[in-house]
Amino acid sequence: MPRDYENQSPIAFQRLPEYTQDEEWIKDLLHRGNIARIASRFDLQPFINTSTFFYDQASQRIIFHSNIAGRIRANIEKHPEVCVEVSEFGKLLPSNIALEFSLQYRSVLVFGKAFLIEDENEKKKVLHQLIDKYFGDMQIDKDYRSATDKELKRTSVYEIKIESWSGKQNWKDITDQSDEWSALDPKWFDFYKSKKFGE
Repeated sequence: MPRDYENQSPIAFQRLPEYTQDEEWIKDLLHRGNIARIASRFDLQPFINTSTFFYDQASQRIIFHSNIAGRIRANIEKHPEVCVEVSEFGKLLPSNIALEFSLQYRSVLVFGKAFLIEDENEKKKVLHQLIDKYFGDMQIDKDYRSATDKELKRTSVYEIKIESWSGKQNWKDITDQSDEWSALDPKWFDFYKSKKFGE
């Protein structure tokens, strides 16, 4: 029977509570995650935007950027509520029954509101922090020139103020098998043992 989600937190009713992770685990994944998928909407039309990002733990926010004009900015200016997904995937997990095929994964969902960063100094600072996350071995104004005022005016920089989040992990070595069907040939466990999702 469907659950009543009316007036509930977006993280209510975890289907597999044994997979749920604590806040330190969530923070760690947000720090090392490379790609964020940001869900926004324009009225009733939902959109997903894939973006680089960084997690500003001190201010409990997520920073990302887009072009000065476009769908993501239009969406956020009209409806600031967003959902962010960050995930990691491991190996594929075969089974001897259809409903138990799976894969290893770690994921975080973040819920909050997104706002444009208007202050030019703050905008420049967080953009350079974003670069530092991915290119930390390169030094600003030595290996690359810092963002100019003209370039900043062509860029929209956002902060997502985190209101709630949830983390989930399924990283078992083997998925459930059934004794109601013939045992899975061990060759399939060996075949998928080192094969990762997407390969």
